[in-house]
Amino acid sequence: MKPRLKLAATRTPDGGELALYQHDRDFFIEVNGQDLMNSRHHESELELARLGCAHLSGRPAPAVLIGGLGMGYTLRQALDLLPSRAAVVVGELMTTVVEWNRLFLGVLNDHPLADPRVELKTGDVSKLIAGTKAKFDAILLDIDNGPDPMTWTGNSRLYGYEGMRACRRALRQDGCLAIWSAAPSKDFERLLLSCGFQVRRYRVPAHKGGKARSRFVWVASQNGNLLPPGGSEPRKA
Repeated sequence: MKPRLKLAATRTPDGGELALYQHDRDFFIEVNGQDLMNSRHHESELELARLGCAHLSGRPAPAVLIGGLGMGYTLRQALDLLPSRAAVVVGELMTTVVEWNRLFLGVLNDHPLADPRVELKTGDVSKLIAGTKAKFDAILLDIDNGPDPMTWTGNSRLYGYEGMRACRRALRQDGCLAIWSAAPSKDFERLLLSCGFQVRRYRVPAHKGGKARSRFVWVASQNGNLLPPGGSEPRKA
């Protein structure tokens, strides 16, 4: 049996340990010993891109922002869905995660960072969003563990009222915001509604073929007709 190898580690902005492990052909990223993501369970990351880009079919040159690089699954799926003239900005807080993707994780998704449509920006994606107006046709957020931060408490600013209002301003008129989460949240759904969004909640599997739909994606837009079919209405009470 092959051993589980610790390939690299770094410190999060809060001082915790972010570590990358490999077992055979599988990779795992942990925060303080807790599983944050692994290459076995990535179907929900693919669904984030599918749901968040569903309204872009037929648009010749859409602009997409992906907040959070992770292991590159959402980026790879978005690139596979988007046309050759698309522009994809990837915002990643930790330069170490970018390095891990280039050194170790790129093989999982055919090295998506090398795609000429991709522009990488390191730093706090909430600042990038706040400084943008009516630029993106889609914003896909997979930051931390969703609205309940696990890696950095500073991420809670992005998922607050001002952060979601900034996302709305950064979207073009017929744009959609898609948000990945490890858990449901009535409070977050009410917050999205208070920001002027129409919202649908989609329960998605963590891994392909899995019966348990244990992850969540919200898609929000000012135009409810752009939201993908299916899903559930937000819980207002």
